[in-house]
Amino acid sequence: MIAHLRGTVSEKFEGTVIIDVHGVGYEVAVAAHDFDALQLDDTAKIYTYHHVREQAEELFGFSSLMAKKLFELLISVQGVGPKAALAVLSLGSAEAVRNAIATSDIAYVQQASGVGKKTAERVVVDLRDKVGAPSAYGRVDSSSEPVVAAAEDEALEALMALGYTLADATKALSGIDTALSTSDRVTQALRARDR
Repeated sequence: MIAHLRGTVSEKFEGTVIIDVHGVGYEVAVAAHDFDALQLDDTAKIYTYHHVREQAEELFGFSSLMAKKLFELLISVQGVGPKAALAVLSLGSAEAVRNAIATSDIAYVQQASGVGKKTAERVVVDLRDKVGAPSAYGRVDSSSEPVVAAAEDEALEALMALGYTLADATKALSGIDTALSTSDRVTQALRARDR
């Protein structure tokens, strides 16, 4: 299994990038915001999902571990293949998609290319309890700027790297001050679990 790639972005075309890793080019399909963020000749680390079918093998890539875990949850839903899951993740940040599912926002999920109302309903029903509680991440309150996206939340990434599910990591960090350092937030989340 190819867990991630670190290399140079050598080519970009139609939602796909080629990552050159020591002379070997890996073609990786990515979500729209990752495609826009990756620049030619930049060094990038991409978390990958290796999808094997009878007639083809494909790599799907994500800028964060959270996005990869959300992708894996999406493809576990009956009727949602890798391309539809990538279309859902292309709607916004991984946290925005996670929040939409957690709040049962079927209309948001349905905006993805190739995802109809019944499929969007199935995604929400099947995954609502698996993605964790809704958060303020990615929302705008009336008096301030948007809150920092959880896709950029290193504490969430660290907990998932330690084996937490997306839902468990989100729950563990709820109520912990986001102004604290990453290590302090992870430490507090781990201590709360041990109680």
